[in-house]
Order: sequence, then C-alpha cells, then structure tokens
Amino acid sequence: MKRLRTDKKGSEKVAYVFPGQGSQTVGMGKDIYNSSEAARKVFKTADESLGFSLSKLCFDGPAEQLNLTCMAQPAILTTSLAYWEANKEKGYWKQFGSPVYTAGHSLGEYTALVAAKVVDFPEAIRLVWERGCAMHQAGNQVPGGMVAVLGMEENELREICRETNTDIANINCPGQIIISGSLGAIEKAVALAKQHGARKTIFLNVSGAFHCGLMEPAIIELNKAIESTPFRDPEFPIIGNVNAMPITRAAELKRELHEQLCHCVQWQKSIEYMIQNEVSTFIEVGPGRVLTGLIKRINTGVYTIGMPA
Repeated sequence: MKRLRTDKKGSEKVAYVFPGQGSQTVGMGKDIYNSSEAARKVFKTADESLGFSLSKLCFDGPAEQLNLTCMAQPAILTTSLAYWEANKEKGYWKQFGSPVYTAGHSLGEYTALVAAKVVDFPEAIRLVWERGCAMHQAGNQVPGGMVAVLGMEENELREICRETNTDIANINCPGQIIISGSLGAIEKAVALAKQHGARKTIFLNVSGAFHCGLMEPAIIELNKAIESTPFRDPEFPIIGNVNAMPITRAAELKRELHEQLCHCVQWQKSIEYMIQNEVSTFIEVGPGRVLTGLIKRINTGVYTIGMPA
C-alpha cells in the first residue's frame, strides 16, 4: 500500500465509509494482496467460504462475470475488507483514529457490519452471496433498471416518480438522485425528467430495479439468511441507509437489512448527520472513489481520504 496522501491535518472525529455495487473493476485488490498478509487472509477466507476462487475473478476477471450482481457484491465486500484489515495491520487506523461512525452505501452496509464486528466475515460473505443472487433473480422476474438523474430537485422528481410508478432509490448528494422501476416506467420517467429540466440522465449498468418495490421477491430468501445469522451489537455506531441515523443494537441492524433492499438509500442525509455530529474526516475504504466524490459534493469543507491511496 502506498503512503496515504494528505493535504491537511485529519480530524479527531473520523468516519469510515464503504462503497457499494458499481465500484468493481478487474484487478481490484491485487496490490494489497501482494503487500499484506492480512489482506491475503481475507481473500483466502472468501475463496474457501464460497467454494470458488473469487480472488482470481477480482484480479483477472473477466469483467462480464465480475459485473454480475451475484459476483460483484461479494467481490466488493472482500476487497473492501482486505483494505480494512491491511489498514489495521500497517497502523494507518491508529494514525487517523478509530471510527466514531461507520456507514456503507447499500452493499457497503454489510462491510460496515464486519468492520464493527457485528458478524464475522465468513458469515457476511455468505449473506452477501445470498443477497446478490436473490437480487439478480428478482431482476430476471421483473426486468427493471436504475437511472441517475442530475440537476433536479427531490420534490419535483418525486412527483415524476408518482406519475410513472417509479421510485427514488438513492439520494446521493445535491443534484444526484437515482430512480428505479420497470424498464417501461423508467423510460417514461426519463422523458418527463428531461422535459422538466434535468441536466442529464444516466442509465446504470445494473441487473434490476434495486431499492424499490420490484425487489420484494428477493426479500424472502434474504430474510431467511439474515435471521439464521447471529448478530452482535456493533463496536461503533453504523449509520443506517434507510433512516440516516446511528444504529447500535443487533436487532435494529437486522431490521435495517430487511428494509434496505426495497427502500431508498439516504446517503446525503447520512453524511450530513455525521457532519452535524462533528465528523470532519471521512475515510473511504475499498475499490474506487465514488463515495469520496459524493461526500465532497455534500460538503466541500470536510476532509476525505481514499484507501488505498
């Protein structure tokens, strides 16, 4: 791992955040695998838990397979936790301080569970495998999609969603909202959004309409897996996607995961809550820098660190 780049002194109040689906790239994690024994253990555990070489898929692809929902989700979880463990192994956690809060964007919430020692990694990766497969199957049952709408106010976009039977799936930052729905409904919503002044619309490369009612078929199987998994209270609060508030009890975290799949990810409110509670340093742990960019658009005054640097 390269030395972390900094441009100012870090805050004493630090939050660690973990990315979700869409951050995957072929080759991710290979650098830390080569340089950290702790990271190698994470990848080895993932391979043994799933019964196939997830590490090879992360390092060598092919991209078409890595991008499948059932593969991308455990791959991102594993890579993020490899960086997390390497961070602790090399002492960077002590350098920047233990987390006051953690948060994960959608899938990233499962990474936060492991970081906060709510569940052990082998249990988490099995949960995420079940989640990814269930979401993929739900997308096959009712084909749907997701679109990023840029440059529209939330209230105006909500009215468009009401008219087109779509849903707001992610409120990421000012001017960036994701909507979900069936393919036909999404096309209607995009047309209306453009008529009402949306600056840009971007269809996301996903296999279904995540974080809306069309994911209901996935909940049954996922809930079985969640209920059969023992949860512990987190060592530090996790800011939940659904209500953007800190969660400190195991039972509350199970409810959060039940609700999260079909409800909006309140990422902007999550970051704003932490900033209001004096967090001024955010460390993104995992592949990509999506969350770092969103956080900077939410508040330009906070300090962000990407790991790896």
